[in-house]
Amino acid sequence: MTVNPLRMQGRTILVTGASSGIGRATAILLSQLECRVILAARDLPRLEETRSAMQGADHRVEPFDLSNSDDIPAWIKQVVAQAGPLHGLVHCAGMNEPIPLRMMTTGKLEALMHANLTSAVMLTKAFRQKGCPVRGGGIVLLSSVAGLTGQPAISAYSATKAALIGFTRSAALELAPEGLRINCVAPGLVATEMGEQLRERLPPGQGEAIERMHPLGIGTPLDVAQAIAFLLADTGRWITGTTLVIDGGYTAH
Repeated sequence: MTVNPLRMQGRTILVTGASSGIGRATAILLSQLECRVILAARDLPRLEETRSAMQGADHRVEPFDLSNSDDIPAWIKQVVAQAGPLHGLVHCAGMNEPIPLRMMTTGKLEALMHANLTSAVMLTKAFRQKGCPVRGGGIVLLSSVAGLTGQPAISAYSATKAALIGFTRSAALELAPEGLRINCVAPGLVATEMGEQLRERLPPGQGEAIERMHPLGIGTPLDVAQAIAFLLADTGRWITGTTLVIDGGYTAH
């Protein structure tokens, strides 16, 4: 009998940022692995596009603006009341705006921190609420190689992604007694709409230079989605507090 350790039949997974890019690829892959997926983002039409590309019919669309961070716990409670307890949470939503230090303002910095860190912290808090998770469930946060290495013009973005890694380590110790796991993935440059927008806003030549630093070339959303699935499935049962780097060799330099 052939056993697929990534098969997650009957599990319910919430994916934020499911309207595009890595979030969309993750939602589609999880549906192929027989999960029931709850799709979250602000853009309802694009969420529906994701759902139409998924396998199976028992998936839910839950539009929500994560900038309303204080409302996240109540929103998760509402989702669970309608869909049942969650086996997993994947947080792909975020912001990646390059801001040279000479152009930095408190407002720009706080916007990045709120989008990339505050939302992750509040989602983690919400996930662990009584009655919300299934014991053995897992959280995967989307960090970046930018949280591990430096590049000009993205210091604030890098700081938010490094903060996610630090948060994950400590949160893992808090969640372990409750039978819950939390990990990060740290992708390199991935061929997504958001990634292309970031490259276009970098100083001339920097995007091409970063691409050349990936010995295996730039990645696809599916490359990252498969790593996320690995951490959520039974293959990740004994993994928590870590960061899985998926970068085509970028950090090997």
